[in-house]
Amino acid sequence: METLVEQRKNTRTDLSWPVSLWLPEANRFFNGRSTNVSKAGVFVLVPMTTPVRPGNIVEINFPRTITLAEEKGQYARIKSGKVVRVDRKNILRSAKIGVAIAFG
Repeated sequence: METLVEQRKNTRTDLSWPVSLWLPEANRFFNGRSTNVSKAGVFVLVPMTTPVRPGNIVEINFPRTITLAEEKGQYARIKSGKVVRVDRKNILRSAKIGVAIAFG
Protein backbone atom coordinates (compact mmCIF):
# COMPACT_ATOMS: atom_id res chain seq x y z
CA MET A 1 0.00 0.00 0.00
CA GLU A 2 1.25 3.43 -0.93
CA THR A 3 0.57 6.52 1.18
CA LEU A 4 0.77 9.95 -0.41
CA VAL A 5 1.43 13.04 1.67
CA GLU A 6 -0.12 16.25 0.42
CA GLN A 7 2.63 18.84 -0.14
CA ARG A 8 0.74 21.49 -2.09
CA LYS A 9 0.62 24.98 -0.66
CA ASN A 10 -1.77 26.48 -3.23
CA THR A 11 -5.40 25.67 -3.87
CA ARG A 12 -5.97 23.72 -7.08
CA THR A 13 -8.86 24.43 -9.41
CA ASP A 14 -10.23 21.73 -11.68
CA LEU A 15 -9.81 23.01 -15.21
CA SER A 16 -10.11 20.88 -18.32
CA TRP A 17 -8.62 23.06 -21.04
CA PRO A 18 -6.71 22.25 -24.24
CA VAL A 19 -2.99 22.95 -23.94
CA SER A 20 0.15 22.55 -26.00
CA LEU A 21 3.32 21.47 -24.26
CA TRP A 22 6.59 22.62 -25.87
CA LEU A 23 9.39 20.17 -25.13
CA PRO A 24 12.73 21.65 -26.30
CA GLU A 25 14.53 18.28 -26.15
CA ALA A 26 12.10 16.91 -28.75
CA ASN A 27 11.94 20.26 -30.61
CA ARG A 28 8.17 20.04 -30.89
CA PHE A 29 4.77 20.61 -29.31
CA PHE A 30 2.60 17.89 -27.79
CA ASN A 31 -1.13 18.57 -27.54
CA GLY A 32 -2.85 17.71 -24.31
CA ARG A 33 -5.38 18.85 -21.77
CA SER A 34 -5.08 20.38 -18.32
CA THR A 35 -6.91 18.68 -15.46
CA ASN A 36 -6.20 21.18 -12.70
CA VAL A 37 -4.25 24.37 -12.16
CA SER A 38 -3.00 26.53 -9.28
CA LYS A 39 -0.85 29.62 -8.92
CA ALA A 40 2.18 27.36 -8.59
CA GLY A 41 1.59 24.79 -11.32
CA VAL A 42 -0.56 22.63 -13.54
CA PHE A 43 -1.29 18.95 -14.13
CA VAL A 44 -1.74 18.00 -17.78
CA LEU A 45 -2.51 14.86 -19.73
CA VAL A 46 -0.46 14.30 -22.88
CA PRO A 47 -0.01 11.35 -25.27
CA MET A 48 1.82 8.36 -23.84
CA THR A 49 4.51 8.81 -26.52
CA THR A 50 5.55 12.23 -25.16
CA PRO A 51 9.25 11.89 -24.17
CA VAL A 52 8.97 14.00 -21.02
CA ARG A 53 10.95 13.40 -17.81
CA PRO A 54 11.16 15.00 -14.38
CA GLY A 55 13.51 17.97 -14.54
CA ASN A 56 12.60 18.95 -18.12
CA ILE A 57 11.92 22.65 -18.61
CA VAL A 58 8.80 23.12 -20.73
CA GLU A 59 6.47 25.82 -21.99
CA ILE A 60 2.71 25.42 -21.67
CA ASN A 61 0.49 27.21 -24.18
CA PHE A 62 -3.00 27.91 -22.85
CA PRO A 63 -5.08 29.09 -25.85
CA ARG A 64 -7.71 31.75 -25.20
CA THR A 65 -11.20 32.10 -26.53
CA ILE A 66 -11.69 34.78 -29.18
CA THR A 67 -13.51 37.02 -26.69
CA LEU A 68 -10.74 36.74 -24.09
CA ALA A 69 -8.05 37.18 -26.75
CA GLU A 70 -9.66 40.41 -27.91
CA GLU A 71 -9.84 41.62 -24.31
CA LYS A 72 -6.24 40.64 -23.43
CA GLY A 73 -4.68 41.34 -26.84
CA GLN A 74 -3.14 37.87 -27.16
CA TYR A 75 -4.47 34.53 -28.36
CA ALA A 76 -2.63 32.48 -25.76
CA ARG A 77 -1.15 32.56 -22.29
CA ILE A 78 2.27 30.95 -22.26
CA LYS A 79 3.86 29.81 -19.01
CA SER A 80 7.19 28.11 -18.49
CA GLY A 81 7.80 25.50 -15.85
CA LYS A 82 9.71 22.50 -14.64
CA VAL A 83 8.37 18.95 -14.81
CA VAL A 84 8.26 17.66 -11.24
CA ARG A 85 6.45 14.36 -11.80
CA VAL A 86 5.46 12.08 -14.66
CA ASP A 87 2.71 9.56 -13.98
CA ARG A 88 2.96 6.81 -16.61
CA LYS A 89 0.18 4.71 -15.10
CA ASN A 90 -2.79 4.10 -17.34
CA ILE A 91 -4.70 7.34 -16.75
CA LEU A 92 -8.44 6.88 -17.10
CA ARG A 93 -7.83 3.80 -19.30
CA SER A 94 -6.46 6.01 -22.06
CA ALA A 95 -3.18 6.31 -23.92
CA LYS A 96 -2.25 9.36 -21.83
CA ILE A 97 0.33 10.16 -19.19
CA GLY A 98 0.00 12.73 -16.43
CA VAL A 99 2.60 15.47 -16.09
CA ALA A 100 2.89 17.73 -13.04
CA ILE A 101 4.56 21.05 -13.86
CA ALA A 102 5.69 23.72 -11.39
CA PHE A 103 5.63 27.19 -12.90
CA GLY A 104 9.02 28.87 -13.12
